[in-house]
Amino acid sequence: MAEVEAILKREMSSKFPAVSDIVSYGYLLGGKRLRPALVLLCGQAWSKLTPAHHKLGAVLEMVHTATLIHDDVLDGAETRRHLPTIHHRWGTESSVLVGDFLFTHAFYLASTLPTTLAARKIGQATNVVCEGELRQITTKGRFDLSEDEYLSIIEAKTAVLCQCACELGATYAESPEEAGQQAAEYGRCLGIAFQIVDDLLDIEGDTDQTGKTLGTDLAQRKPTLPLIHALKVAPTATKTKMLEVLGSAEPSPGQIQAWLEEFDSAAYARETAISYVETALSSISQWPDNDATAALRQLAEFVLKRCY
Repeated sequence: MAEVEAILKREMSSKFPAVSDIVSYGYLLGGKRLRPALVLLCGQAWSKLTPAHHKLGAVLEMVHTATLIHDDVLDGAETRRHLPTIHHRWGTESSVLVGDFLFTHAFYLASTLPTTLAARKIGQATNVVCEGELRQITTKGRFDLSEDEYLSIIEAKTAVLCQCACELGATYAESPEEAGQQAAEYGRCLGIAFQIVDDLLDIEGDTDQTGKTLGTDLAQRKPTLPLIHALKVAPTATKTKMLEVLGSAEPSPGQIQAWLEEFDSAAYARETAISYVETALSSISQWPDNDATAALRQLAEFVLKRCY
């Protein structure tokens, strides 16, 4: 991971000091380094890591960071990782351009690998991510969204990059063909579980613990799994009242949380996340018994611990 961090620090910069200040700030706003960790662990489970793994980890983290920066603009979020977001500090124009800078530079780095495999896989995955984000935008205020539609959207906007990271990690370790497919399934299911938990935390999480602005899903009128479940099981009269609250200018998080508790909707979301984690673990159950595989299991368990 130190190699990945070194690449990120070097590449997330500019020869122009004023530009470099903003781009390098993006390094601080990055995620939990989940995607680089997936690349490295899925590779190390099968073989020694190569410089390609380090570069792939950095590329996927840069793509992910770009999506976070753009998300913060779309959500109007003011903090991330306990820091002001780029758009809150430098404005929307700078945020959009920094995201674009990271996207394009990431694809340039991917293109420097010996074959085009990684560039094609990452390009396709990033396209699906953007498509997923657009699909989510079109569902704002659509509280009749089905659970299947919701899962399909979060698979696109979140899980596909995790899937790509795992598959490339195993593939670049020259693992058996079936291992690449198993890695992809592990990443897909882990990513879905991660997003379900993230959506749950947006409603009932703690800003001090998460380090980012919460309640943005409610403010943006995005239907997430806990709300979808509550609306599905609520009596007609209660459902009507819920839709009135959700459709108001400032939905009350406290009232929403009370309904989620009444209908066990938060628990349902957790159980769904658990199911996906179990599938993820099952997909690598036959992998070599080593520290990297053990870490992949622990990583899956960590995803669930976030919501308890």
